[in-house]
Amino acid sequence: MIILTDIDIINLIRKNNLNADTLQEDVVNRLLEKGLKVATAESCTGGLLSERITRVGGSSSVFECGICSYANSIKHKVLGVQETTLSVLGAVSAETAVQMAEGVKKISGADIGISTTGIAGPSGGTPEKPVGLVFLGVCTNSQSYAIRLELGGKDNMKNSRDYIRKVTTDAALFTILDVIFSKK
Repeated sequence: MIILTDIDIINLIRKNNLNADTLQEDVVNRLLEKGLKVATAESCTGGLLSERITRVGGSSSVFECGICSYANSIKHKVLGVQETTLSVLGAVSAETAVQMAEGVKKISGADIGISTTGIAGPSGGTPEKPVGLVFLGVCTNSQSYAIRLELGGKDNMKNSRDYIRKVTTDAALFTILDVIFSKK
């Protein structure tokens, strides 16, 4: 499994000559160019990923739906996350993230399903699952996988809920771009 920190995400964005504040514009433009559609299933980001995509003009041609599945019951009932996954591994797990992405792709018929689930804080963390632990789920026609984000830290900024949610959406948008470019 790929594991990324906030510094890794910032460096990936810079290395690819992208701007974190305009990633959503790049995503919408590339989806339009390739004739692809995306759908989101969000927990810890609470709709921020969907909002960032839909703030871009033309996004209605590429954005199928966004499901904010904060409650485990919605993850199960709407997205089809298995109850055993939720009860044994928890909402914050790679398996839950993948099942969320698969579920939203299936519901929407989009080419790419992407999900976010994690602990944005400021509370709720444990030694095993600290504040800042987030999983992205990705589902395409050819593969499903999870990316582990480790975004917490000791300084106040890194433990900020807004910071964790923003960096998570940056990572998700970058991942969508990566998926688009790998489709050629």
